[in-house]
Amino acid sequence: MVVNKGFVRCALMVTLLLGIGNAYAQDELRKTFFKEADAAKAAADAANAQLLAPRSYERGMKEYGDAEFALERGRNIEIVRSNVADATRYLKTATTAAELAATVLAQVMKSRQDAANARAPELSGEIWAEAQRKFGDAIRLLERGDLKGSKRRDIEATSLYRDAELVAIKAQYLTETRQLLADADRARVGRYAPITLGKAKQLLADAERELNENRYDTDLPRSLARQANYEAKHAIYLSEVVRKVRDRDLTAEQLVLQWEKPLRDVSGAADIVPDMEDGPDRLAAELVAHIEKMRNENQALGQEKAENETRLADMEEELAALDERLGGATAERAALIQRLEAQARVKQQFEQVEKMFTSAEARVFREGNNIILRLVGLTFDSGASQIRPLSFDLLAKVEKAIDVFPRSELIIEGHTDSHGGDDLNQKLSQDRAESVQQYMINAMRIPTYRLIATGYGETRPVASNETESGRQRNRRIDIVIRPNIEAS
Repeated sequence: MVVNKGFVRCALMVTLLLGIGNAYAQDELRKTFFKEADAAKAAADAANAQLLAPRSYERGMKEYGDAEFALERGRNIEIVRSNVADATRYLKTATTAAELAATVLAQVMKSRQDAANARAPELSGEIWAEAQRKFGDAIRLLERGDLKGSKRRDIEATSLYRDAELVAIKAQYLTETRQLLADADRARVGRYAPITLGKAKQLLADAERELNENRYDTDLPRSLARQANYEAKHAIYLSEVVRKVRDRDLTAEQLVLQWEKPLRDVSGAADIVPDMEDGPDRLAAELVAHIEKMRNENQALGQEKAENETRLADMEEELAALDERLGGATAERAALIQRLEAQARVKQQFEQVEKMFTSAEARVFREGNNIILRLVGLTFDSGASQIRPLSFDLLAKVEKAIDVFPRSELIIEGHTDSHGGDDLNQKLSQDRAESVQQYMINAMRIPTYRLIATGYGETRPVASNETESGRQRNRRIDIVIRPNIEAS
């Protein structure tokens, strides 16, 4: 049988056009019937109804799916219309219930999110699962109109989520420490290094207490946990050393000589004679003084380098501009020379101020033309901002230093370490800066318009907050002197 190729092509075209027409018609029908249901679904999803009103949402989505299936299969339009109407009604109900739940269950939802942020599903799974069950009960009871029963489950779930959050936070910060202490107990470290091990356990207890009291300020607990880790590892090391001494595998003299060797190596690098005939104290003091001197010299060299680079850049730029312009060059060159002479005077004044303070009173350094007095000797009682009488002598020297720079602008900067809440540290640093400012007004008779007091809290550390010495350096008052170049 011979098939007409033209006829086949025509039949295929007709079939395709009919298919396209049918799909188009079906799409138009969907737009017509599902418009309100789609809007109801979007509103329900925006209200998080799948979580907060699961019963109504599930019913709505079932009717929605049935309507789509009926339309695809070409069933009676009335069936599609009925399914869509039911879907719209259930989804609107779900949206209303979800909005109510978002208000009534706001606290438990916040606790749930906080716990999730702390990785509670991973780190405190059992408590999280129980909290989820109570939360689901609260939602179902509220959706059924049992407000009293829902509130009871709400309270129970909130408490469980908060417990799960705290357990998770502790797991994040304290698990390693707990494992180290468990290892130490199994190795009977307490028998040979009880003091150090006891310190590690106390630090762990302190960290746990801090988390119990304020789980959201983790700076201090994290620092305490790290110290506890160090002490636990140190205890394990010490126990091994003590065990060797007790077993006579190592004599006391050999032990002392071993511990002196690193000091000798450091002394050699510093070109200091390692004199330890009376013990390591004198040598340690010499090494500390040497390091402080090197740090100050390095800081001074860095400042001088920066100043020279800035000065040379300014001079090259201005001299190049002057060379392009002949008119008025002489006067402008003279002005440039005057400014350079003024900067030289500031440098001389800086050197004069630098000699006023001991290393225990203040660090004096420059940033451009500004002079910074880092008052390491000015300390406050914990949590307080009142200046203590023992600081009056130091502040008298500060007054003399300020007098070297007539009509200068003075910025008093308050800084804290990272322990404590951010807001509390910010307020404390501001209060301390203002306390120094008021002292300058009352005792030094410095006009108010020359003074600015600013607190930076813990945001500008100059040392590590993980060590006590570093935190002590971060708790400081800096006086920034901005010289009036003309007055200088």
